[in-house]
Amino acid sequence: MRRVVCLLALAGLGSAALPIPAAAQRPGRTAEAERVLSALVERYGVSGAEGPVRDAVRTLLPSWARPETDSAGNLWVRAGQGDPLVVFVAHLDEIGFHVSAIRDDGTLAIAPRGGFFPSLFEARPALVHTAGGVVPGVFTPRDSATGTRSPGGFRVDVGVTSRAAAASLGIKPGDTVTGVKRYRRLAGTRVTGRSLDDRVGCAALLLALRRLDPARLRHEVVFLFSVREEIGLEGARAAADALGLRPARVHPVDTFVSAETPVDPQAYAVAPLGGGAIARALDNSSVTPPALVDSLAALARARGIPFQRGTTGGGNDGSAFAPFGVPDVPLGWPLRYSHSPAELADLRDVVALADLVQAVAEDW
Repeated sequence: MRRVVCLLALAGLGSAALPIPAAAQRPGRTAEAERVLSALVERYGVSGAEGPVRDAVRTLLPSWARPETDSAGNLWVRAGQGDPLVVFVAHLDEIGFHVSAIRDDGTLAIAPRGGFFPSLFEARPALVHTAGGVVPGVFTPRDSATGTRSPGGFRVDVGVTSRAAAASLGIKPGDTVTGVKRYRRLAGTRVTGRSLDDRVGCAALLLALRRLDPARLRHEVVFLFSVREEIGLEGARAAADALGLRPARVHPVDTFVSAETPVDPQAYAVAPLGGGAIARALDNSSVTPPALVDSLAALARARGIPFQRGTTGGGNDGSAFAPFGVPDVPLGWPLRYSHSPAELADLRDVVALADLVQAVAEDW
């Protein structure tokens, strides 16, 4: 996600965290959030190859859920009946690469899937995800003699020296490529792992679904796990086309790229980790109506859910619904080091986000 400079002088749009209530700090809640989140993070699913993540979501759903997969690859869970229809959407995919060509020397030319700095991955272990399984390799380092700041022709070396040898491993153009990743717990309730964007959003939907009683909902709610968000909101666009004018609101549940880090300027997009869920009031793709932000804040306050509001960069799946006049009300959580191999979040925010999703589904 790109960060753009915006004015924070807009009334009510500065980040303001509420105290973390005892419910969000209970070890049982954070432990459950960690079990769900770690299971999702350790699945690989570059845009267009989300199958393993979608399968993991199915296994983590409550027993009452009846998931459906549409022709685009989105996973749908419906609950409740009647109008108004409210949609939550979190995306399954992660950033990565695909093989664009196999070179004569056996190295793989690769191209990014999603927006990020490829230099963050150079000289690290790589995985090529083929139809027959995973082939290990390395992202080649740049030639140190050039002195350039860019890695140039970025490649993957899988240890062979010819095109035929690479093909014999089952590698084909179009196969996805990732770095090696692993979910890890840091001090306290902090966690790290690539693809927290947007596996935290998916985990929040799952945790909310586990606590919902669909028979008590006053209207229909759709929980959508979308595909190919990182390359153009393709899954969300397919869902928006299918639903048309029906939704009263859409709530994309995605990262709030926070400048609350040791290295970023603190003038914009500062949302403290551990400060709770966030209403993304403004980003590159949408502006949430202020009255809806205020109403959301009132709901969080009534439920005792830690809540922040703020502005940040990037876009969200909800903007795919804009051509149909559907209000886009993004929900999120603060994330450090977005779209890098070292994304960092706080489990207390995951719990707060799940509680906010549940509250919106039941009472808003």
